[in-house]
Amino acid sequence: MKKLIYIFSIFVIIGSACTDLDETIYEFIPDDKYPETDLQVAGLSVNAYSGLKPLIDDEGWWFLAQELSSDEFCGPTRDADWFDGGKWMNMHQHNWTNDDEGVNRMWDKLFSGVTISNITLDQMNLLPPSDEIDAKIDEVEVVRSFYYYLLIDNYGDVPYLTSAADAPEQPFKTAREAIFDSLVTTLEGNLQSLKLVDKKYLATRYMGYALLAKLYLNAEVYTGTPQWEKADAYIDSVLDGPYSLATNVTDPFVTNNENSSEIIFSIPFDENTYQGFRLHMRTLHYHHNLTFDMTVGPWNGLAVTPNHFDIYENGDKRKDAYFIYGPQYDIGGKEIIDGVTNNPLVIDPHLPALYMTSGSYTPDQYRNTGARVGKYEIKIGAKENLSNDFPLFRLTDFYLMKAETQIRLGGPGDGDFWINEIRDRAGVELWSGATLDQLLAERGRELWVEGHRRQDLIRFGKFTNTWWAKGDDQGGVSGDPSVKIFPIPKYASDANPNLLTDPK
Repeated sequence: MKKLIYIFSIFVIIGSACTDLDETIYEFIPDDKYPETDLQVAGLSVNAYSGLKPLIDDEGWWFLAQELSSDEFCGPTRDADWFDGGKWMNMHQHNWTNDDEGVNRMWDKLFSGVTISNITLDQMNLLPPSDEIDAKIDEVEVVRSFYYYLLIDNYGDVPYLTSAADAPEQPFKTAREAIFDSLVTTLEGNLQSLKLVDKKYLATRYMGYALLAKLYLNAEVYTGTPQWEKADAYIDSVLDGPYSLATNVTDPFVTNNENSSEIIFSIPFDENTYQGFRLHMRTLHYHHNLTFDMTVGPWNGLAVTPNHFDIYENGDKRKDAYFIYGPQYDIGGKEIIDGVTNNPLVIDPHLPALYMTSGSYTPDQYRNTGARVGKYEIKIGAKENLSNDFPLFRLTDFYLMKAETQIRLGGPGDGDFWINEIRDRAGVELWSGATLDQLLAERGRELWVEGHRRQDLIRFGKFTNTWWAKGDDQGGVSGDPSVKIFPIPKYASDANPNLLTDPK
């Protein structure tokens, strides 16, 4: 049974056996008497995690922005469907503005996570001090640090606020480098009070190690100074934890993946009670409800780019595990007939273009091309929301991060052991003398649609390259270094002009 996160309202139950008429009766637990139990202490931090839930779909846009802006995933226009004012193409071709939906919503939801964390911290700081309360404060500061890690990764210089009560009405931005320094100081100072346990929905010590490893791995991007040794050390702390590679490439992504041996930190989605994971709806063909006996009809949209599909070798177990392509069948094994072409539905994995209209492309081309996402299990009877937990930190990523630090600190070949553990599981040829370029390609194959690709391309100096449908001939801004961060949303700077001022 999946363990879900609930937000508790605490009430006093007044028993009928009370006989002391002079006893003081409280309608609610007084501040100086709360929390009374271990369960109530544990529940103090719950609200801070709630800001993670919107990030995977279009309410928060973080996942979509990381993947659609990269070379591996796209939202093609399919005749009259999926143009939506150009927002999907803008993200892929790096043509976003300070008023694009993705830019706006990601900023809003990430700062909502910061604000929720700060409100929670303000409230806990009013409680009578104790070791338990202090540990909870440290935990929420780590959760807030995670939101700020995503903010500096995506926006660079942003306001850095550590209290809701004392926050200025119109804050100025703080330099990305200064926020980085504060984050690593906070995390390293809080590590020892974090629980040294395998709890995938909590900011445990292993989650703290993982977050520090990510920060230090990207330190050159954030501060201008690489810190590969520190990244390597914290990666080792993660690898020393209670995690192990799953036997099968699909194991971390099944519907009931809450006990995956690979997942370090995740969002606990549930199709009924903790909704927000609808990737299958955005990618599956209109008729795939027949394949999975779904209660709703999918929207026939997002797909792998043809250049990324082609980097998988034949025989790579991940190719058929991660993608849906080829002839499609209903739940009974019968050919699906496309309702427009009246032909058997065959998904051609190679999209012909990012922008396809009926005037230039056939229905088979704009309806039925582009391999779809099959990486996250779509269970029989799937609803509009999936129950698969979304892994934010996964062990396989840290194997490949270890390979990267070893190559950067040593040279080609020094990361072979860590890469080959992944390639062996995928059933492909092992490498000798692997380079950074080979590693980046392997990260793409293994970590496809897990929210890492934009950051990886930036760290490896490839994000401004041209690819498939993104380049100068597409109106893109490939040569503009500012594309490595998103702009401050117009609605935010209109409300607070201080956001347009560079940090001092």
